[in-house]
Amino acid sequence: MFGQFNPYYAKIPVPGRLVVVLDGIFEERGLQLIRQSSRAIKKNEVHEFIITDEQAKPGDTVNRIAYLGFAEFSAGGVVIVGDPVFIENQQVGRIAGFDETHMPNHLNIVLSGNRKPGKEWGVALNDQILIGKG
Repeated sequence: MFGQFNPYYAKIPVPGRLVVVLDGIFEERGLQLIRQSSRAIKKNEVHEFIITDEQAKPGDTVNRIAYLGFAEFSAGGVVIVGDPVFIENQQVGRIAGFDETHMPNHLNIVLSGNRKPGKEWGVALNDQILIGKG
């Protein structure tokens, strides 16, 4: 992130709810993770969650992905690489990085974890999502 230095002393978790559940897997997606390791999220924004099983980090290209879903955030905050992501108290991954392909429409929040789509995770519309808990 900043070498051995981590400036994030304390921060609140960022809550939301799933507004779309996705079902799709790709082998050659070509997501370009930006070099920055954090993003500010505003209340009521909607962003996409994608999962990879690659050892991805900011600045990398990610190909092997599964689409998890879109979430609307009920409060603003800051999300950083390494933050755990929970849906209904089940951890689905940790933030690996961010892809801005669809900006300014929405941000792709790329997670490292078990690469399976939202449908296979068994998540549902309005399920609670929380970034940074734990």
